[in-house]
Amino acid sequence: MMNPWRLRLLSQLDMLGTVRAVAQAANLSPSSVSQQLAVLEAETRTQLLERTGRRVRLTPAGLILARRARAILDHMGSVEAELRGFGEEPAGLVRLGAFQSAIHTMAVPAVSRLAREHPHLDVELLELEPHASMPALRGGDADIIITTTDFDELPLGPDLDIVPLATDPVLLVVPPEHPAAGRGAVDLAAYADEPWAFDIPQSYMANLALRLCRQASFEPRVVCRFSNYMMTLQHVEAGLSIALLPGLAVDRRYDVATRELATPVTRTITAAIRRGSPPRAAVRAVLEALRHHPELPLPGRE
Repeated sequence: MMNPWRLRLLSQLDMLGTVRAVAQAANLSPSSVSQQLAVLEAETRTQLLERTGRRVRLTPAGLILARRARAILDHMGSVEAELRGFGEEPAGLVRLGAFQSAIHTMAVPAVSRLAREHPHLDVELLELEPHASMPALRGGDADIIITTTDFDELPLGPDLDIVPLATDPVLLVVPPEHPAAGRGAVDLAAYADEPWAFDIPQSYMANLALRLCRQASFEPRVVCRFSNYMMTLQHVEAGLSIALLPGLAVDRRYDVATRELATPVTRTITAAIRRGSPPRAAVRAVLEALRHHPELPLPGRE
């Protein structure tokens, strides 16, 4: 009989590419991962791995098993949940990944409501930006993610089911006394010489902001990079930079002004789960809670 834990290691090898990366994700040594995969080969009586130089790669049989493993593990989780509550009461652990600005506006309200309504349901909340959340979902480290369909670098594919949740405008954020802090939409080209605050390289917002600046025919002068929107807002509030941020990220506690763009840009916020067997009751409950989110806050101040 195949061991579920070893199946997950094989699935992660397909996703992450190297034994070392799987070891880091599983908090194991590379030799331990290799040993467990060797045991899985013995359990299946099939060659799953082959060496290419110093690395290993999956054989055709290994690829088949790795890509079926996720559905097998999901089905086992569904069966376990049904046995605990006969499918009537959501129970067990659901890992929910969400990008930073969706955590306090969408995820936390949903988790709070679920805690009151379903006491046997546990939701583990993970902060994951789109570039990290989709690999985590596909690799089995998250059961549901809140992401965006607009992240071109890692598109949502046919292996995932998506549930639309909301739309969110991308805004120019400036200090309160900035000349742009008036009313009306703005043309980004007018701010080519400004100091800019950006997200960390290769993140969704960093790539989007750079793309929008280049579409406006200038290369932004980036003076700081933060992975935390609160730090970005504090920097802008101090008059040290301006930024492009999604509306959900603009916390009213910071004294900044927001302007819509002359050519509007919005991101589509969705929930995503792996496609396969019907989602277990616990996953369905979390999806339903996310769909019925409270009215999203208006960005910043006018």
